[in-house]
Amino acid sequence: MRHLSRLGAIGAACAALTLPATTVTTAEATPGGPGVTARLIARTTVGDRDYILREITVPPGQGTGWHYHDGTLYGFVRQGTLSHFDAGCASDGVYGRGSSLTEPSGADHVHLGQNRGTTDVVLDVLYVLPHDAPFARDAPNPGCDFE
Repeated sequence: MRHLSRLGAIGAACAALTLPATTVTTAEATPGGPGVTARLIARTTVGDRDYILREITVPPGQGTGWHYHDGTLYGFVRQGTLSHFDAGCASDGVYGRGSSLTEPSGADHVHLGQNRGTTDVVLDVLYVLPHDAPFARDAPNPGCDFE
């Protein structure tokens, strides 16, 4: 994950979303902790890309499970602090309220997000995915002992 120097790309992409929705689903990635949820805010397709805006909530002590994405994700932390780890078991960022982050695409970017705090982490996440790709693809724990 990398900090975005500007949120302009997220804002422009979000403005393109035209189909609001309020579906709540369990967040995808294994194993994922109890209570991790995702709410679909908007979704649209432009050419061969899906632009999907979701609100992800991660309760204290829970995480997303190890996973990767087929497209790039842009996130904004609205509440709480997200601890993020790469497949080398190293922290690649701790993102507090007001922080932005990027998750690059591909199986070589396996990662895990955790809430190590005492309040819910609430993220606004813009997925830029190939058309009809899943939100995330599960990945096995790469051998980290903190999950």
